[in-house]
Amino acid sequence: MPFLELETSLPAAQLPQGLAGKLCAAAAAILSKPEERINVTVKSDLSMVVGGSPAPCAQLFVSSIAVVGTAEQNRGHSAKFFEFLTKELGLGADRIVIRFYPLEPWQIGKKGTVMTFL
Repeated sequence: MPFLELETSLPAAQLPQGLAGKLCAAAAAILSKPEERINVTVKSDLSMVVGGSPAPCAQLFVSSIAVVGTAEQNRGHSAKFFEFLTKELGLGADRIVIRFYPLEPWQIGKKGTVMTFL
């Protein structure tokens, strides 16, 4: 059950129509998870600084069980997420940062229990 949070200083009006859905579909393909399990939040109009500069930027947080736990996995994911984000947001790769967080099943609550028991 991957969780993606995209934060950007770009104004909402400048984001592509349906960005959350597009990110959901891209994440499903990149992480090899069904779209029904992907959770996406997009936050725009934020006051942000990346690399010491307040120029337009974005950061993506990706957390999931089993698919973001190694450098090798994340190197591949990073390349694909950067390709998606630079295209969709119109930002250079130097204005985007991605952070990966591995999760354990007991850290995600769903249906009144945790994923360990589902």
